[in-house]
Order: sequence, then structure tokens, then C-alpha cells
Amino acid sequence: MRRLLVVLALVLAAVLPASPAHAGEAWVEKAQKRLNSLGCHAGPVTGDLGRWTRSAVLRFQSARHVAQSGRLDPITRKRLYAKTAPRCDLRPVPAGSGRGRRIVISQRQNWVWLVGPKGGVVAQEGMVDNTSVLRPGSYGTGSYCGRATRIKRNSSVGGSEWLWNFVRFAPCGVGFHRIPTYKSNGHQIHADWLLGTNLAQSHGCIRLSREMSLRVWNFTTRPTPVRVL
Repeated sequence: MRRLLVVLALVLAAVLPASPAHAGEAWVEKAQKRLNSLGCHAGPVTGDLGRWTRSAVLRFQSARHVAQSGRLDPITRKRLYAKTAPRCDLRPVPAGSGRGRRIVISQRQNWVWLVGPKGGVVAQEGMVDNTSVLRPGSYGTGSYCGRATRIKRNSSVGGSEWLWNFVRFAPCGVGFHRIPTYKSNGHQIHADWLLGTNLAQSHGCIRLSREMSLRVWNFTTRPTPVRVL
């Protein structure tokens, strides 16, 4: 009997999947492909349900205006594969953000819009901020506390990082800038794929990708209203 059980176990091992994790990787790969097709930036399709993929899920959930858990639970997957699933990288400007040429920040969505004089979106992208420092309200680019409005290569308070394309819009040191880079090696302090999520936190400013920080820099050559929601 014992020999028969051993033979049966070997037969089952030959015909059954080696590990349930393999099946799990397949559904994660499917989700990563779908997230990338919707502009949610899930990164390489590896089947690894890591922080990069979680960040993409967060961006999808924020675009969908649902609770941002970062989990690919059944409800999230159903919404993800729906024909009406929204893109992560193209979002409507929030209602109540004012009119005319302006910059709009949604702290709930972790998102920034540059809006032209006729209401068209010039550019939009995810951001990293700090809600304990920057509060909702109306602001404007300009000089605060005797400090310059625009500084191409600003230094961090600690002195170890560069804040490229810094544009001040709130007292006293709050502004837009690229994700800080270390002065020692030029590397960013965190990856672009954390933008548009709450997985990272700034010291108060609005951190942006290199490309978006340049867009903000060029958009603010004259005083520009900033609306934080």
C-alpha cells in the first residue's frame, strides 16, 4: 500500500502545476498588461506583484475615484477589465478649480494639470506632495519671504540634493520641482513610478518628473494662479 501511495504521488506531481504561484504570476502579468495599456505605468510585465505594480493600481484607483488600497482585489480587477475603465494618464480637470490659465493640484488624486487660458489641458501628470504642509486653497507663483520665484538649480535645506526647475508658489519654501537628485551622483532620490501615489512623501513641495518640471518651468514665465484641491 505504501509503495502504491508513493507511485500515485509521483504521477500527480508530473501532471499538476509545480506551484500555485505560477498561476498567480499569470494573472498578475495580465493585470500589468492591462494597467500599461491604460497608461497606469505598471512597468515591465514580470508577474511580480511588487511596489511598482502596486503604484500602478493606486493610479488606476485614483483615476477611478475609488478607495486607494493598491490591492488587485476582485472588485478592482472587475473595474480594471471593464470596457469603461478610465485611463490613468488622461484625467478631466476637477470641477471647482477655477477658470482661465492656471495650475490645478488634486491632493486626493496626487495629480497636477496645467490649464490654458481657454480651459484646455496643456499637460498633466502624477506628483508627490505632503498634505501636512500644503493645504487646499488658492495660491500663485511668485516671490515669498524675500526668496526668488524661479530657481533653475535650487539646493535642498539639508544641502545634499538639487531641486531642479524650482518654481515657488506658496510661503515660504513650497514650490514645484523635479524629484530631487543627489549632488554626489546625480541620481533621483526616488523613482518616477512613485509619482501619482501616496507611497512617497515630499517635505512640502510638489515633486514632478523631469519632463513635467520643465513644462511647469516654461508655463510659469509670468505669474500663474495655482489652485490646490
